[in-house]
Amino acid sequence: MFRRLWFGLLNFGSISLLGKFGVVVGVIVVLGIVYGVITSKKFRDAFLKLSPVIVLAELMMDGFDALLAAPIATIYASFIAMILTKQKFNGIVDHAIDNVKEIQVALFILMAAYAMAEAFMSTGVGASLILIALKVGITAKTVAVIGAIVTSILSIATGTSWGTFAACAPIFLWLNHIVGGNILLTTAAIAGGACFGDNIGLISDTTIVSSGIQKVEVVRRIRHQGVWSALVLLSGIIVFAVVGFTMDLPSTVGDPAEAINSIPADVWTALAEKRESAVKLLEQVRSGVPLYMAIPLVIVLVLAFMGTQTFICLFAGLFFAYIFGMMAGTVTSTMDYLDMMMGGFASAGGWVIVMMMWVAAFGGIMKSMNAFEPISKLLSKISGSVRQLMFYNGLLCVFGNATLADEMAQIVTIGPIIKEMVEDNVEGSEEDLYTLRLRNATFSDAMGVFGSQLIPWHVYIAFYMGIATIVYPLHEFVAIDIIRYNFIAMIAVASILILTLTGLDRFIPLFKLPSEPAVKLKKQK
Repeated sequence: MFRRLWFGLLNFGSISLLGKFGVVVGVIVVLGIVYGVITSKKFRDAFLKLSPVIVLAELMMDGFDALLAAPIATIYASFIAMILTKQKFNGIVDHAIDNVKEIQVALFILMAAYAMAEAFMSTGVGASLILIALKVGITAKTVAVIGAIVTSILSIATGTSWGTFAACAPIFLWLNHIVGGNILLTTAAIAGGACFGDNIGLISDTTIVSSGIQKVEVVRRIRHQGVWSALVLLSGIIVFAVVGFTMDLPSTVGDPAEAINSIPADVWTALAEKRESAVKLLEQVRSGVPLYMAIPLVIVLVLAFMGTQTFICLFAGLFFAYIFGMMAGTVTSTMDYLDMMMGGFASAGGWVIVMMMWVAAFGGIMKSMNAFEPISKLLSKISGSVRQLMFYNGLLCVFGNATLADEMAQIVTIGPIIKEMVEDNVEGSEEDLYTLRLRNATFSDAMGVFGSQLIPWHVYIAFYMGIATIVYPLHEFVAIDIIRYNFIAMIAVASILILTLTGLDRFIPLFKLPSEPAVKLKKQK
């Protein structure tokens, strides 16, 4: 953040007009902060208490991995807490550990989710979904629509938008080339579809982390947003269909096998370096797997939307992937399958679980010194209702995502802030407050994942452009190519904000927020 501002000052004459505006605003903000710190003790203390968030954000923006940025910010927060609130070090450690204890369930869910993701990728569940979709006759008018549908379902099965895009881009971009489709429309369709499962998938790390921070159960979160998410996807698909059919595109039916065979050898090599799991999935599609391998995903989805406990859903997925994999021959032995599960547990423990523990410790320390109280009071003052407060929480997530340019950084940085917004400012029954936390979790995830598709400098866009350029070198991709036609992301971001603010979410099953006076701002008591 500050490094970019300094770079902008040094190169002010050569940067764009928008960049110059950003530098001017940044300088004004910095000068305002310096003035406040010098002239007001109250402002100085409030700023210092919030400074660990700035440190975390700065480290993330400078390219530090969250697994390194979170511990550094936590250590810094410990010093600030000891200096400003006179806490003893042992007390600070207790606050940190107590907060970590509250997310233990989420950590076990992550381990099971990573194991199920490995199972669905290795046994052919993901490949079967692609094969089912490719049996439909695909033309230039429908390639974007089919791409959006396939990637949305595959991302639910795998829990990863990046992996889904990397696996599907070679197929659909070359299929688009063969049938003469619009390359930008198809690219945006598979980008938006790939984000769908990352926002609602039972095994998505962003779904689990955002739910864990808000202390809500993943299955209840999925039920809360399920109908809304489905309507967003359906609306996006309809728009893609309308645009595809109104463009002057040919109606020749393409051959998926020809599309896969058209992928150059150097593309396979480059893709393996960027996303090896995507190559394995493509090889399964090329060699073929039985279509009934899609059944384990169907079982998991049915259980999830029935409200079945999260662990039962996950272990049901593992069990049925094993059973059907044995039938299909994609599981060679029980021991190999158990080794694969162990690999999933290890993958979770290698990064995301450790990162979440540090983030939880960071949140515990920040909470112990009421670090977010100034923001809480500000939003409370400008909010005339609970709905307005929740709307501002959504905007805060958008702002955090645009500033940090990383969806996970936004979730772990802004998530604790909006959690305290509700805890400190809203009163109501436990069930109603739980519903507000469900919306906060949905905000964190949706604004992080879908919001990334509308931010040109976001790491999501950079990754998608990199993959698209590798697998389809005939077009020089730029950020606006991903954004221009990403109707799914546009509808998701706009609709959740509008529905929250206006109260129109009451017309969507299970998505309604509690209305006043069932919940009310504490200042209205």
